[in-house]
Amino acid sequence: MREQILAWIEQDRDEIIRFIQEFVRAASPNPPGDTLKAMRHVRSFLDRRGIAYDIRSKVDNMPNLVATADFSSGDRHLVLNGHLDVFPVENPSQWTHGPWDAVIHEETLYGRGVADMKVGSTASLFTYMYLQRLKEKLKGRLTLTLVSDEETFGPNGANYLFSEFADEITGTACLSGEPSSPHTVRFGEKGAVWLRFVITTPGGHGAYAHLSPNAIDLAYELIRDLRSFISFSYGMPQAVVDALEASKAAFEKANGAGASTLAGSIVMNVGTMKAGPKVNMIASRCEFEVDFRLPVGVRKADLMRHVEHLQSKHSFSYEIMMVNESNWCDPEADIAQVVREAARTVTGINPADVLGMGNTDTRLWRYRKVPAVIYGPTPRGMGGADENVPLEEALNVLRVHALSACAYLS
Repeated sequence: MREQILAWIEQDRDEIIRFIQEFVRAASPNPPGDTLKAMRHVRSFLDRRGIAYDIRSKVDNMPNLVATADFSSGDRHLVLNGHLDVFPVENPSQWTHGPWDAVIHEETLYGRGVADMKVGSTASLFTYMYLQRLKEKLKGRLTLTLVSDEETFGPNGANYLFSEFADEITGTACLSGEPSSPHTVRFGEKGAVWLRFVITTPGGHGAYAHLSPNAIDLAYELIRDLRSFISFSYGMPQAVVDALEASKAAFEKANGAGASTLAGSIVMNVGTMKAGPKVNMIASRCEFEVDFRLPVGVRKADLMRHVEHLQSKHSFSYEIMMVNESNWCDPEADIAQVVREAARTVTGINPADVLGMGNTDTRLWRYRKVPAVIYGPTPRGMGGADENVPLEEALNVLRVHALSACAYLS
């Protein structure tokens, strides 16, 4: 079966590349999150091949696709998960090629969302198609989920599917083509907590600074004390410690020097600040938003105790904008093992087990104790200018996914 799958992919090489190009051209930035054009592209592919699927939508312009194939009797149920929405483009002039043009230059495909994650979603889609041809030789069940609203962790994509159709999509394992790199397999993710803080003062004329404290000055003092949480002492499961130690070189090769240190560190970023109506006035209000990234072993509750403690020293209000707890699965789970073996077969690289520093929908499977791993392209330019994936790397992601799915279900 392995040789047959690889032969099919080679035979379809040009079609696969054209599919990814048109996928990128079906612009689906989030915000605003409209994925109808991208979904039409996917549906057209399936319709031409007579492959059945359902569309499950909470919001009309954010459709989600679910398709399921039952093979011969077996207990395993693999879910292939991808998303259709992509990051927005802030400044197209910074791009060498138009962000929605899907230009191929020097055997590399450029475009917004090509790495995150239209190459990965293409791998899921074509894997699902190829395994239909092998159904007499496979056991268990294969489900394809291509969703919207992932980039903002919104309620209209995978969260909606789990709230309404959990029995159909939970499975016994999940494989995703989110960005990783040929050198890594992601078996977990750091947590994320987004907080919005507001500080208010009487304010006044800037020349009469003795009449009121400045809300911006007070915000900086609070930010300094919030940042002290990065020194919080915590314990990490030994399996995660061992995996991080073993993967340092590969993780830095994939993500840049210093990345391995951040994987096990608390990170705080002040992302936005709004304050002051005018240059010659004492700012009477300052609002800022903070993104905390929490390694495995640190929980939202630990952070909130720190925030609550600071209220005895500072005057502020706050709200929790978003919480994703850290998550991980056994790096020796069957799905992780077959992905590593497939990667070695296809690329000759033995990928290391790593934690992701960002969040993906795979966390929703891990929260339910279902092993979920990520193998996808290197995140070159992800979220920035000139996002790109070399063509051979894109095809290798598909090869690894198809071989992994076949091995898991046979």
